[in-house]
Amino acid sequence: MTPETIPQPKAVVLLSGGLDSTTVLAIARSQGYDCFCLSFNYGQRQSVELERAAQVAKAYSASRHLVLHLDLDKIGGSALTDSIDVPKGQDVDHPGTDIPITYVPARNTILLAHAVAWAEVIGAANIFIGVNAVDYSGYPDCRPEFLEAFCRMANLGTKAGITGTSTFAIQAPLLHMSKGEIIRKGIELGVDYSMTHSCYDPQGDKACGRCDACLLRLKGFAEAGVADPIRYAGAETVGP
Repeated sequence: MTPETIPQPKAVVLLSGGLDSTTVLAIARSQGYDCFCLSFNYGQRQSVELERAAQVAKAYSASRHLVLHLDLDKIGGSALTDSIDVPKGQDVDHPGTDIPITYVPARNTILLAHAVAWAEVIGAANIFIGVNAVDYSGYPDCRPEFLEAFCRMANLGTKAGITGTSTFAIQAPLLHMSKGEIIRKGIELGVDYSMTHSCYDPQGDKACGRCDACLLRLKGFAEAGVADPIRYAGAETVGP
């Protein structure tokens, strides 16, 4: 078999359409993976992110973009899925110790479980996720301890894992990077951040600019020294 005909290794990439997951997809592609993108309509209160995820998956020539439907809004308990106001104007430089109301109960556990199932079916050993434990909102399922424990569980609880057909690995390349470092990495890889969506409470086709996700995003672009190309309520672009 010549080098030209060696198949690319497959990877499942959790893709929300946000800044982080788009950067992770770019990283996976740069490492030579054949990417199968997985997004979720999980009952979130806005659909913009799914539209952006489809755009990003197409831009990066994903072999497939699968959107699964979950009813996490029926469980509720989060400002992202329930009739709870999204907090605005928080101090992201000095976050409190409480887990914010934008945390969706067990979301990454649920999403990763679906990713493992699909990976087992298509023969992918690697699952990419855009979690970050530096500039983030304090969610418990974004910590390295959680990812390590989930990976052990995935290999204990699947046919591929116990038969040795495949050993799953959870790839979280952004885990220890600041938001500014993530953006600089994405720019290095040619990511078009105008395609991405981060806001928890968009105002029409514009980001609110005041929720935690917007504030962390704006902080990152300021650290990276470049303007954020998306539109915010009250301003066309924000940045240097």
